[in-house]
Amino acid sequence: MAVDAARAAGRLLRDELSGVRRIASKGAPTNLVTEMDQRAEAEILERLRGAFPDDAILSEEHGAADGSSGRRWIVDPLDGTTNYAHGLPVFGVSIALEAEGRIMLGVVYDPTRDELFVGERGLGATLNDAAIHVSATTTLDASLFVTGFPYNISETRETNLPEYAAFSVRARAVRRLGSAVIDLAYVACGRFDAYWELRLGAWDVAAGGLLVEEAGGRLTGIDGKPMDVDAPTLIASNGLVHEAMLRVLREVRTERR
Repeated sequence: MAVDAARAAGRLLRDELSGVRRIASKGAPTNLVTEMDQRAEAEILERLRGAFPDDAILSEEHGAADGSSGRRWIVDPLDGTTNYAHGLPVFGVSIALEAEGRIMLGVVYDPTRDELFVGERGLGATLNDAAIHVSATTTLDASLFVTGFPYNISETRETNLPEYAAFSVRARAVRRLGSAVIDLAYVACGRFDAYWELRLGAWDVAAGGLLVEEAGGRLTGIDGKPMDVDAPTLIASNGLVHEAMLRVLREVRTERR
């Protein structure tokens, strides 16, 4: 069901990518939403509610809907809205299932590349049905990292710019794609060695975080503590460079004080 819903929403997004967008902002002028976010979300929620009417759902555009089953679906219908609004084909659909406080299933679909990432708790992670694994890179200077920045970057001290600068001179390179779910999927399949970000939504990390873990990687908050899916800060890595990343982040944040 999750795979079918992600593919259906992804096809809708792909087919409408070149269309004229109706763009609005959610609070900060850089936090965009389009009619396609809402249409893709409606496609997913209709399927989930029809199949699992007793499950709770948390989705980026519609918010939280309670359920009685003890399970919760966490949905991002279009992660990378700014890219999408500009016609840049870097975006993804994310659907996760949480049961008893643990993410048990994660699906990330990139419709422009027809890449379907699936992770199941205890069963590993796949890309188009082939098993995937995190990279084997062991040092910062050989690593390719990815990150993102907060929507309210012009208003907050927590900009991620000092962290970005610190890693840029320590790593091989740092990228910014503009889609957290794609960033996490790429860590899981070894294209990136790690991803960090200071503040995200549950829908950004639920599915992709499980992909990383099931592909053999490590997931924590930027302080090294277990990640809280409902208030996530994040380092997702191959595990081998994780401690070195934590040391850099501690140095930067100590200097900021």
